[in-house]
Amino acid sequence: MHALLISLQSEFYKSRKTLAFWASILLPLTICSLVTAAFYFKSEKILAQLYSPPVLWMNYIGSIMGIMGSLILPFYVIFMAFSVNNIEHKNDTWKSLFAQPLNKFSIYAAKYIYAVLLIFICLFLFFALSLAFGHLLHVLNNDYKFNDYSPLDFLSTIYTRLFLSSLGMLSVQFIISLIWSDFLKPMGIGFIGLIAGIIAVTKGWEYAYFIPYGHATMVISTRKEGAAGEIFTQEIYASLIYAAVLFLVGYFIVIKKSVK
Repeated sequence: MHALLISLQSEFYKSRKTLAFWASILLPLTICSLVTAAFYFKSEKILAQLYSPPVLWMNYIGSIMGIMGSLILPFYVIFMAFSVNNIEHKNDTWKSLFAQPLNKFSIYAAKYIYAVLLIFICLFLFFALSLAFGHLLHVLNNDYKFNDYSPLDFLSTIYTRLFLSSLGMLSVQFIISLIWSDFLKPMGIGFIGLIAGIIAVTKGWEYAYFIPYGHATMVISTRKEGAAGEIFTQEIYASLIYAAVLFLVGYFIVIKKSVK
């Protein structure tokens, strides 16, 4: 455990100035701010629809989640997985990394866990800022009546599902970025996988849950269908299986790199 904590600390210091780290903070802040600004400046048109507070919340949350869930989150995961491993590729430090007097598995696990933590930070900020900015809208314009309904249960469930759904895609991209050091292959494969996943989900293919790049889109689709209450569905189980299996595969790939 001590070796794991030291390795996690090392990952933080190595990447704290990278775009992947700051994007986990800036993406939620930017998107939530833009959607909130749109609701504020378009308040007359929105309020004219006479939505109830629950429907207002769902429209507000949906505006954020529609942008984030299907595109921003997958692209962030693809880029971040590359960025975490590219630090070692760029400096050619895989062998020296494993020459440290630390457990090799802890060093590798820390790199993977750090990537998971960045996704968690990103989604937690989306969750927290969605709530905070929704209530801010109520303060700025009392007619919104956001305080008359709490979407906390719905938000916590949907963002938990989004987090779990992202782990399978992260694990695939983590493997790809371990194998190839250049930017184009991981990003290109990730982009093609994302397109394939979106098409499979939107066209209603019954085995779409086998494509990890489509898991987040499936979560967003169930939100639209009002079925966000159940956390563990087919795509979530598939994502967790991908994550567990590929985590072990990645360890053997990295061990091979360390002895070259």
